[in-house]
Amino acid sequence: MKLIHTADWHLGQTFHGQERHVEHRAFLDWLLQTLEARQPDALLIAGDVFDVVNPSLRAQEELYGFIVEAHRRLPRLDIVMIAGNHDSGSRIELPGPLMRRLNTHALGRVNWCDDGSLDAERLLVPLTDTRGDVRAWCLALPFLRPSEVTGIRRDNEPAHDGGYIAGIQRVHRELIDAARRQRQPGQALVAMSHAHLRGAQVSEHSERPIVIGGEESISAALFPDDIAYVALGHLHRPQQVGEARIRYSGSPLPMDFSEVHYPHQVVEITLEGETLVSSEPIPVPRTVELMRIGPAPLAQVLAELETLPRGNEEPPEPLLPRERWPWLEVRVELEAPRPDLRYLIETALADCPVSLLRIHTRFPDAADRRDGARVTLESLGPRALFERAWQEAYGSDPDDDILRDFDALCQEVLDHQPTREGSA
Repeated sequence: MKLIHTADWHLGQTFHGQERHVEHRAFLDWLLQTLEARQPDALLIAGDVFDVVNPSLRAQEELYGFIVEAHRRLPRLDIVMIAGNHDSGSRIELPGPLMRRLNTHALGRVNWCDDGSLDAERLLVPLTDTRGDVRAWCLALPFLRPSEVTGIRRDNEPAHDGGYIAGIQRVHRELIDAARRQRQPGQALVAMSHAHLRGAQVSEHSERPIVIGGEESISAALFPDDIAYVALGHLHRPQQVGEARIRYSGSPLPMDFSEVHYPHQVVEITLEGETLVSSEPIPVPRTVELMRIGPAPLAQVLAELETLPRGNEEPPEPLLPRERWPWLEVRVELEAPRPDLRYLIETALADCPVSLLRIHTRFPDAADRRDGARVTLESLGPRALFERAWQEAYGSDPDDDILRDFDALCQEVLDHQPTREGSA
């Protein structure tokens, strides 16, 4: 059995104010061609399908148009997708009855039975081969929000709340137990989850916290050895976590200039019976290149910009349509503010077929004078900044109830926030 694992499409995202529909359309067209060429039995989409909980009509058309076309070309292909922290679980599930007619299963949230047990059956999706025989079971675990997994207890259990991580552990444990009861000998178990696994490498600026307040990462030990493969979403850097069977596919597009050198990819998985045989990365072509200049002193930056190819050179460079011009970030080290900085950079880029999206300045001398004591808002984070403000206003630390209320408020904002250029 063959599977294709992908994640973190972020349909509808803008990049420093630039729409990305051209890139997403090119990726989806490429993925359709790859599915036709590779003929997998299933496609797994591990969350953050959309960039916001209320995606634009165009972003929804891109997703559902892709699903319809994939089913037309490969009628027996199973598609399983889960909601990520950027998605609305309810919205992902809303067209479920229609999508099931297209062999597509969308899981956006977990449900609990009246007795307090997990409704595991709806999270177990059979994966079939070309003959329609069940060869594997997908344990589809959407992003688990604290409100979904805390304060739940079975009948006759003592009232206790083990917290967010304990709730996640319980969901995994009950779902895996149900999958073991469901599968027949020779059928593989494949888990799909949108989470931050402990020990995974995050991007330079890309991954915002998946949950505000407290510990957010979970252990890979939640996936025991009889899970043949774990298809992960959330982190944009493609990587395995400890074992080859536990893998982030990464995002198909760079979400930040810091991801310019990532090997963006999808992953082809081959299973034999209950066992993982191989995992092969398939590189995703890049429709719009990302370029970074610097960090360097202004004179050096301007000299580098002058060396970029021009549209009026002889012989002329092949001209790209404007929507495919490379996106450029310029990073400049200055001794003092320069009001004419943008003018100098734009002049150096005259006749150069690139789109200047960002100019980032830093003042190394000023940072050195502070002996590295500079504290930025990003390095503090929302909670630490709130604690500092409270301390300055009231002369004491906020108590636990205040911090919980602040965390809940931040989580609500985070759940409805579009992707800051680069956040996962």
